[in-house]
Amino acid sequence: MWKWIMLLCVSFATTLSAEINVLAFAGSVRENSMNKKLLWEAANLAAQMQTNVKVIDLKDYPIPLYDGDLEAREGRPANAKQLRQLMIQSDIILIASPEYNASIPAVLKNAIDWTSRGENGGGSREAFKNKSFIIMSTSPGGSGGARGLIHLRTILTDIGGIVAPQQIVVPSCYNAFDEHGQLVNPKIRKEIQQILQKTINSRK
Repeated sequence: MWKWIMLLCVSFATTLSAEINVLAFAGSVRENSMNKKLLWEAANLAAQMQTNVKVIDLKDYPIPLYDGDLEAREGRPANAKQLRQLMIQSDIILIASPEYNASIPAVLKNAIDWTSRGENGGGSREAFKNKSFIIMSTSPGGSGGARGLIHLRTILTDIGGIVAPQQIVVPSCYNAFDEHGQLVNPKIRKEIQQILQKTINSRK
């Protein structure tokens, strides 16, 4: 139910003449991922700020593990091209990533590796350079996935992304959302709103 409500909000925003394009995805492909819930909360808030929001699921963009031999032989996979193009068309990119062994999931790192490759082979920062990134995480533990975000921030910054100084971490994820998948703590929602507004203002 919560997802359909947010979809309506996002769809409404896309009908507006918004100038700011926001792409949002989670670093998890699990159907009931807590980080997907966090992402939808942020996407819904961004839509209320009259931005043009597109939420995608990395599960819908399956990509083989990055392999330079594969790239040389067959070129970039079609899904990697599509994902890269979506990023190029965006001004702001929201990423909610779980923490796996104090780092980020392989599916997210692989997506970044492929989208940092150019049309004719070789590295390219076009999908990252001058893009504003807002990173967030939630986890069952008390750190809220903060250790993984350290790695994500380093990676995105290194390839040209502008990562918001503030990041969202939500500890005790199994108690952080209600039955509709919405954040229970209004302070966290307000924090997300403030980071979004500051980032949107920086793009105007």
